[in-house]
Order: sequence, then C-alpha cells, then structure tokens
Amino acid sequence: MTSTIELIKTFGIVGAGTMGSGIAQVAAQTGFSVILSDVAPEFLERARTAIDNGLSREVKKERLTEEAKHQTLERIHTTIDLQAMNEADFVVEAVTEDEALKLRLFQELDGMTRPDVILATNTSSISITRIGAATKRPDQVIGMHFMNPVPLMKLVEVIRGVATSDNTFGIVKDVAEKLGKRPVEVNDAPGFVSNRVLMPMINEAIFALYEGVGNVEAIDEVMKLGMNHPMGPLQLADFIGLDVCLAIMNVLYEGFKDSKYRPCPLLHQYVDAGWLGRKTGRGFYIYEHEE
Repeated sequence: MTSTIELIKTFGIVGAGTMGSGIAQVAAQTGFSVILSDVAPEFLERARTAIDNGLSREVKKERLTEEAKHQTLERIHTTIDLQAMNEADFVVEAVTEDEALKLRLFQELDGMTRPDVILATNTSSISITRIGAATKRPDQVIGMHFMNPVPLMKLVEVIRGVATSDNTFGIVKDVAEKLGKRPVEVNDAPGFVSNRVLMPMINEAIFALYEGVGNVEAIDEVMKLGMNHPMGPLQLADFIGLDVCLAIMNVLYEGFKDSKYRPCPLLHQYVDAGWLGRKTGRGFYIYEHEE
C-alpha cells in the first residue's frame, strides 16, 4: 500500500446521523467524492438537509460562496445499498455506538471493499482491537474519532488497535490533516482519552443532581463560571445525547470493572424515559421550542 493519500479520491461513510453527515460535509468541502450510506432513505434525506443547512450558514457568514456550496453538495452521493462501498478508496463507519452492530458491519465491509482500503471507525469508546479482529485486515483498521459538530471541531483522535500498522496510522493522520483537522494519536483503551476524561465528569455532574447537591442550572453555572467551560456538563450531555453518554459509561464500566465508572441511576432513568437530550426535545433541559 502506498503511504500517500493521493490515491484516495472517494470517501465512503457508513451512517448518516449527526456525525456521519458532518464527516460527509467536511470531506466533500475538502474535494473528496463522498458515498454516504444508511439503512433508510429518510435518514439520508435528513442528512442532506443538515448538510445543506450547515453549508448555508457558511454562505451567510461569507466563508463560502453559493457556487462552492453547490459543488460540495454535488460531490455527495447517498445510498441505502452498503455494497456501494466497493467503490470507496477510504471508509469511515459512523453508526450508533453498538459493538455487535459495528462488528457485523466491519465483517461486511471487509468482504466488499478492496483489500488495500483502510476501514476507520468513528467509535467514541469501543475497542479498535476487537473491531479489527472481526476483519481479515486488522492492520488496516483504525479509530478516527471526530468531535461534534464535525465541521467546527478541530480534534480527531486517531486510535491504534493492537494490530494497526504504522502505515495505516500515517495515512489516516494525513487524511485528517487534509480535512483541516488536528489528529492526536492515542492507544486503544475504553473511552480512549476524550471520553475517559469527559464522561466521568458528566456522570459525576448527574450524580450531583441525583443527590440534590444542586439543580441543573446551578451545576452548569458552577462549571461554566468557575472552570471556564463553554458549556455546562448537563447541557453538554444533552447535546451529545444521553443514550450515547450511557453507552460510553457502560463501555468504561465493563472495560475497567471499576465502580467509579458506574453510570448514575438518573442517567439510566432518563434514557429509559426517552429523554435523550436535544434530539428528542427533552433531557436535563427542555428544547420543545427549538428546531
């Protein structure tokens, strides 16, 4: 395999949710041809709307011309046929944070993509080593963890599995930089660096609420004003999605078998109620009047 990214022309993205659509927007703006896949047409339509809205904001701020917006949208091809990934030169998986689903998906991608294609996962906590082991190319499987919102956030955690080769890491680092991101190398461990540090803080804020130490606004104000955080931990949890927060805490808890990673019962309760944050209109805050 060549160590250059010049041969990567077509960017495959599996999963058209918030992260997948954000990655698609950035890749298309960079000049890649993008194949964006999901299981239902309505998911793809929602992704196209989100990308269109994101690009329109850039036009309004005069960071992008109407012509550049049009060209970017023209580079994005959507499909419900996963087999379309056989045309991709590079693939990023961005489906829901479910290990069994990701393992099945990587087995399928391994069988349909060219042998030289790198298979990256946007997982925020699941073992890269286990995902790689589901394929016949574990040396070409790597974590490429983008931050939300993808078009605005510079960081990409690049996570090596045990078998990930230096060549794969070098190519992914180059790809991240070409996308205008700042890649940071970390090794495979539950939650990697970002969520191993962030999620226990959010979980502890939920415990503080659960135990009556402070109300939602008080907890967030303390962290914003006292620690100079741009967003309070409970507001941030709503932004991320409480179901995602719970899934990551469960990965940490199972991975380390340490009680300090035990998800707060209130987090379980909110997820059971379907109060998942901004995306459902209610979490620790109520968003019923927002788009």
